[in-house]
Amino acid sequence: MKSSYYYGLKPKPISFEAVKTKALIRQIFNDSKHSAGARSITAILMNEHGIKLSRYMTGKLMSQMGLQSRQIKMHKYKHADNTHKIHGNLLNRNFSPTAPNQVWTGGVTYIRIKGGWCYLAVVLDLYTRRIVGFAVSDSPDSVLTAKALQMAYQTRLKPSGVLFHSDQGTHYTSKTFAESVVSCNGMTQSMSRRGNCWDNAPTERFFRSFKIEWMPKGGYEDITEAKIAISNYIWGYYQNVRPHTFNNYLTPAEKEKRYFNKNLLSAVLN
Repeated sequence: MKSSYYYGLKPKPISFEAVKTKALIRQIFNDSKHSAGARSITAILMNEHGIKLSRYMTGKLMSQMGLQSRQIKMHKYKHADNTHKIHGNLLNRNFSPTAPNQVWTGGVTYIRIKGGWCYLAVVLDLYTRRIVGFAVSDSPDSVLTAKALQMAYQTRLKPSGVLFHSDQGTHYTSKTFAESVVSCNGMTQSMSRRGNCWDNAPTERFFRSFKIEWMPKGGYEDITEAKIAISNYIWGYYQNVRPHTFNNYLTPAEKEKRYFNKNLLSAVLN
């Protein structure tokens, strides 16, 4: 009909809610340095802004705006140091402890910088997947891994009886690292089976997330720039903004906060 034809030519009213949602999606995407996908953005929209969208709808809006999460290839790691002592796989892929500071995992990866590499060691608390210690160096040795462990031990107020799990890299089997473990009250070492990355999957997943979500494809200009970027990712994005599927899409910091608040309330009531 003629009236229907002219009706179709009329401009449709602007949905300010839709405009606001698109603006938030673009902001979240930019904050993640173009790494966040539809799943992460959907969770952040819900947790931070109270906007409920399906993952499909978020993906559709991202497509309309030309936003696409970038991916980069991973690299293999090269060992250093001399072997000292291998420990058994006490963790045995039990990646779901019931509280913070029960199980920490550690690992080392290398980060590309102009003209070579630098190395990142982390300590991850399995309860929330929170990074509790890390260190960066130009050498992948036991000094690096011990520094990351001591940072975790000090910042977590020297917890006792922690199980520390890692791969069999020589920077974890060395005498230097063993002495660092002994200095932590009641800490026990556990190690993955040789050549089995799945025995330390949460740590490997963190490294993958950093390299996909944050690290430029060509790496960093120098170790100073790398240190700043790593700190910004861990403290600014990973701990406090990035939702984690293991935490039911809560950030590591938020899940840990809820744990301590719940236990504090329970102690008061009892």
